[in-house]
Amino acid sequence: MNLHEYQGKELLNSFGVRIQRGIVAQNADEAVAAAKKLTEDTGTGWHVIKAQVHAGGRGKGGGVKLAKSLDDVKTIASQIIGMDLVTPQTSAEGKRVHQVLVAEDVYYPGDSEPEEYYMSVLLNRGNGRNMIMYSTEGGMDIETVAEETPHLIFTEEIDPATGILPFQARKVAFNLGLSGTAFKEMTRFVTSLYTAYVKSDSSLFEINPVLKTSDDKIMAVDAKVTLDDNALFRHKDLAELRDLREENPIEVEAGALGLNYVDLDGNVGCMVNGAGLAMATMDLIKQAGGEPANFLDVGGTADAARVEAAFRIILKDPNVKAILINIFGGIVRCDRVAQGVIDAYKNMGNIEVPIIVRLQGTNADIAKELIDSSGLDVKSAVEFQEAADKVQAVLA
Repeated sequence: MNLHEYQGKELLNSFGVRIQRGIVAQNADEAVAAAKKLTEDTGTGWHVIKAQVHAGGRGKGGGVKLAKSLDDVKTIASQIIGMDLVTPQTSAEGKRVHQVLVAEDVYYPGDSEPEEYYMSVLLNRGNGRNMIMYSTEGGMDIETVAEETPHLIFTEEIDPATGILPFQARKVAFNLGLSGTAFKEMTRFVTSLYTAYVKSDSSLFEINPVLKTSDDKIMAVDAKVTLDDNALFRHKDLAELRDLREENPIEVEAGALGLNYVDLDGNVGCMVNGAGLAMATMDLIKQAGGEPANFLDVGGTADAARVEAAFRIILKDPNVKAILINIFGGIVRCDRVAQGVIDAYKNMGNIEVPIIVRLQGTNADIAKELIDSSGLDVKSAVEFQEAADKVQAVLA
């Protein structure tokens, strides 16, 4: 589950991570009030107005702007709130902005120049250890840094038995070229950041940039936080931060129905039980000349009601030209799935796109007979290749 920047910063701050302070606003008047409040509390004269959407690269799309007066705050907030923000991480249609974060200006003059760093905490799936990835090249796309100057990216792997150790935090600060007060600040920042990551059961923290201010404070100027959905039962307070407006509405609806669904850009709908079989089915569709329109795992209870719900979800996509049902009957019997397909088809009336059904496993022969004798426009298949051929035929 993704958090907005302001939510991620509040989470970090609760674990002692210094953040760029800000107040979220739903409209221009609230933005002006937030700016006044920040001026009173921090003395900041300028403010940064940031669109709050679940996407990176907001500045490139005009979603992050500097306001040098209260009039600027109102004008910029009015422009950003309600816009469809297009960034490198959104679709061509962009994402509608419902709120902005009014943040303090932390790039103030002082004894030294502010410096930006990149830092993230994530799981290294190769060895099962958490890893801190960091670079002196903050404020840039880390992908570009990795491609053009990979020697500027450092990693520090953390032993889960010990957690982060003091020498590791110091190593991060040393590799970033820090000394004195900034060195001490960074070691505290890194330790607190890693603690927040572990204690919140997150799957990703990305802070870009981490800022060294002109007076050697270290703070998070941005915060991309992704929580592990499987651990949200331990964090009821964090689960309440979910913003459904930022998610695909079809995926939200499918989730409410207990279906594991991911929307894709293809033309063949998939209805499968089991993630591994679903991935193989998507490969099958590609080999047949089609493109998968979705990932949909109905799980082990593919009864009529569940199959019908899956049909309705798939058919919400106007690009779907065919549906491939690929079920392995282990826990669930194939004849029950077949009957579920037949009942769902009849309940929904005429389904205009071709349907190919491949059922293998327990009672697969009975299932095929049920499908073939149903009188419905449903094509049955036994072998994987046979299903692929029939998909290719209906798309031709």
